[in-house]
Amino acid sequence: MLPAIKLGPNQITRLIVGGNPFSGNSHWSNERDWEMRDFFTHDQILQTLFHCEECGLNAMLLRGDMHIMRLVYEYRKRGGTMNWIAMTGSEFLSYDGHINQLMQYGPCAIYHHGSVTDALFKQGQYDELRRRIDVIKSKGVPAGLGTHMPEVIEYAQEHQWGVDFYMACVYNISRTDRVSSSITGKANGEEIFDESDIPIMYRTIRQTPKPCLAFKILGASRRCADQDAVRHAFYEAFENIKPTDAVVVGVYPRREDHVALDAQYTLEAIRRLQR
Repeated sequence: MLPAIKLGPNQITRLIVGGNPFSGNSHWSNERDWEMRDFFTHDQILQTLFHCEECGLNAMLLRGDMHIMRLVYEYRKRGGTMNWIAMTGSEFLSYDGHINQLMQYGPCAIYHHGSVTDALFKQGQYDELRRRIDVIKSKGVPAGLGTHMPEVIEYAQEHQWGVDFYMACVYNISRTDRVSSSITGKANGEEIFDESDIPIMYRTIRQTPKPCLAFKILGASRRCADQDAVRHAFYEAFENIKPTDAVVVGVYPRREDHVALDAQYTLEAIRRLQR
């Protein structure tokens, strides 16, 4: 198994496979979304998850929609053992009912969808965000808060929202108002990925005592010109997060074994820090 951190009562590997590609959410274009949907059939997703286990990962972070809940059920029936960190689905009308539904599939933790977090935060609905964290905590699993905005993490910590971990995007793509593609049905291809955001979020992660899961370290493929660029992004991430933090990376192994490569770069990055 890869090196791990503690998330609630569980040991979670410092590389977690992300689920956006499984759901056809590329953050690139409508064409790329459909390419991912064509590639990631039900069986291909399951094959990828089992390959993650073979490469030393023990955690998957997947959105809690109907498709993924069914897939998690099938994965467990076939002997899959990875811990599931569930993201709330913004398309469900009843937040509380959705959390109850997620709990039926045995997540090790649940976090509040970052796009919704950011929208509610901008609207000043702090009490509602805190209530939603409390709903997750009432189920006895670690409660996370997803965001693309460093100020959300700072505010939640300052006002003691009781968040157990943060899902922290290294790009502030919520700088402009946006809505999840699961609501609009359209690819989020116009999002702004500004490289100057990266050191700001990494600094926020280091200053936050709670575990943080850094995501979009590859810029939704914008930092994948070649494998040297990918390796550099992994090195940069682990040099800038705490030993109690992890990274979440989606894979699209259409031409290369991204799972094995990401596991290799994770080990390399951690070993560099131990010299």
